[in-house]
Amino acid sequence: MTRERDRANGRGRAVGGRLNRRGFLRRSTVGAGLMMLATRARAQEAAPAPATAPAVPKGTESPIRVGLVGCGAQGRVLLEACMPIPGIKFIAVCDIWPYNLRYAANYLTKFNHQPSSHEDFEEFLSAGKDKGMEAVIVATPDIWHSPYTVQALKAGFHVYCEKMMSNTVDGARAMVRAMKETGRLLQIGHQRRSNPRYLHALEKIMRGNMIGRVVNAGGQWNRSIRGSVDLTWPERYALPQATLEKYGYKNMREFRNWRWFRTYSGGPISDLGAHQIDIFGWFLGARPRSVMASGGSDYFKDREWYDNVMTIFEYELPGGDVTRVAYQVLTTTSAGGGYYETFMGVDGTLKVSENEAITRVYKEAHADWTEWIEKRVIRPIERPDTIPVSLSQVSLLDVRATADLDAFELPVEMAKKPHQPHLENFFDAIRGRAKLNCPADEAFESEAAVFKVNPAVEARKQLTFEPADFEV
Repeated sequence: MTRERDRANGRGRAVGGRLNRRGFLRRSTVGAGLMMLATRARAQEAAPAPATAPAVPKGTESPIRVGLVGCGAQGRVLLEACMPIPGIKFIAVCDIWPYNLRYAANYLTKFNHQPSSHEDFEEFLSAGKDKGMEAVIVATPDIWHSPYTVQALKAGFHVYCEKMMSNTVDGARAMVRAMKETGRLLQIGHQRRSNPRYLHALEKIMRGNMIGRVVNAGGQWNRSIRGSVDLTWPERYALPQATLEKYGYKNMREFRNWRWFRTYSGGPISDLGAHQIDIFGWFLGARPRSVMASGGSDYFKDREWYDNVMTIFEYELPGGDVTRVAYQVLTTTSAGGGYYETFMGVDGTLKVSENEAITRVYKEAHADWTEWIEKRVIRPIERPDTIPVSLSQVSLLDVRATADLDAFELPVEMAKKPHQPHLENFFDAIRGRAKLNCPADEAFESEAAVFKVNPAVEARKQLTFEPADFEV
C-alpha cells in the first residue's frame, strides 16, 4: 500500500513561493496565510465550477503538459502512477529539498520527459506558463496544499491535490472557493473514488441493496511500529536552517516527519483515516450527525499528534435510519488485517479494501444470493475446509450461522497502480471526456467529518455536526 511506502521514504515536501510567506511564517500558522489569501478573493458569489473542460475529439489532442510540486515519496507514487498514462508530459518539478528535486528530474528523464527544476513555487508556475503547462499536481505536506492550490488555480491551471485538502478547515474552504471562482478543475486525491473495485461495490452491492439494511459499519488502518518510526536523512543532504525556517519548518526532524506535528497536519486520523472516512459517507449516501473519539500519545512520547485514535460516528441515512460507524487508526501494530472498511447489513457484510486479498462479501445464512451470483455481482470462493450449514439445520441465532458464513469475492481485476485510475479521471476531465470523481466541493463535505475527530478527542465527549460544518 502506498502509505506504507510514504512512511519509509517521506512524502512530498513543502516547496517554495513568495505567496504571503513573510506574513504566513510570522504568524506561525497556515490559517494566517489563508486569511490573507481570502482578502484577495472576489467578494461576489462564485459561479459553479465545471466538472469537465470542453471536450477534445480523440486523436486530435496534444499531450497535457503537467507540473509536479512536492517530489517526496507521495510525489514519487503519483509519478509512477502517471507513467503508464498516455498523452501527458511533465515539463516542470518543484521542491525545496534538492535531494527530492534531483530524484524526480532524473526519474522523469528516464521516461523521456525533460522537466525544469525549481525550488520557488512562483518561479515554477511562471516557467510552466511559458511552456504551456495546463495542470499542476500538488503532493506537498498538508500545510502547503491550500496556498499552492489556490495560487495555481488563480494562475489558470487545473489542479490535482493530494488529501487532506488542508491542515485547516478554512484552508480547505479556500480551495473550494478558488475552484468555483476560476472555473478550473480541482481533483482531490481520494483515489478510492476511481477504483473499479470500490465503484463495483458501491453500484452493485450497496445501491443494489444486496446486503440489506446497513445498521453498522466500521474500518481500520493498523500500521506496524516499523512503519511508524521517525524518518531520517543523510546528514550531508540536510537543509540549512535558514531554508527550513523560510518555508515554515522548525528543524530537519519536523520537516521529515511533519505528519506528527500540529503545525503541518492533522495527524494519523487525517493522514490515514481520511481515506476511509471518505468511504463511509460515500457508500452510505449520508453525512455524519455526531462523532465521539478517544486517542492519545501512548507509545511515542515526543510527538504532538496521537499515535492511536478510535472513533464512533453516527450517520443519519436519507430515510431517517441511523448507521453507527466504528473506526480506528493504530500506528503501533498491524494486527487485525491491516486496512479495510466494512458495511454490515442484515443480509450480509461487505469488507472492501485496496488490498484485493482481503476484499470479501459474506452472506448471512437466511439470505438467497442466487440472483447476484448469476448476474456476476459476486463470485463464490471455494472453501473446502468448511462444512456447509443449511438454514433448516440451525436457527438464525445459532453461532454456527455466523462462524461459517459463505464468502464471495468481487469479479473485478485491478491491474493498475492504486492512484492511476484517479489520475486518469483527472486528465480525462481536462480533455472533456469525463466528470471529476472527487471534485473539491464533494471532498470538502467528506473531509469535514475528519476535521471534527481531533476536537472530539480533546473534548472527551460526543460532538454534533451542524449544516454549516459542511458548507463553504
